[in-house]
Amino acid sequence: MTMEQNKPRVYNGVVRPDYTPEAISSLKADEVFVFGSNLQGYHGGGAARAAINKFGAIWGQGVGLQGQSYAIPTMQGGVETIKPYVDQFIAFAKEHTELFFYVTRIGCGIAGFTDDEISPLFREAVGISNICLPETFE
Repeated sequence: MTMEQNKPRVYNGVVRPDYTPEAISSLKADEVFVFGSNLQGYHGGGAARAAINKFGAIWGQGVGLQGQSYAIPTMQGGVETIKPYVDQFIAFAKEHTELFFYVTRIGCGIAGFTDDEISPLFREAVGISNICLPETFE
């Protein structure tokens, strides 16, 4: 391992994990919880429930930033219907460098997709310094 690989990940002066933790129970002021939702914004289960209970997600808002959470719809059809929302998220993250985004395993719970189906949607996010992905997505 090189010295570069041993360096901790630091963003906005704060040490961050290399990958999104399995469970997130609290966030720093500049951190955002990215979760899979449905277009209706009915955040009833899985990571969506955590987003509404802990991170400011808004019932009835199925897309975008809300409190310290960001919704990406995953329940409206096949993987190809998720991609435009992932692309929109990546563009948003690039524009909001003051924030650090923890992407959960969107679509891999209640929506029923696999990591192998969803991870290619996030290829463009790999290497973006303020986006943290699940280890299973890389």
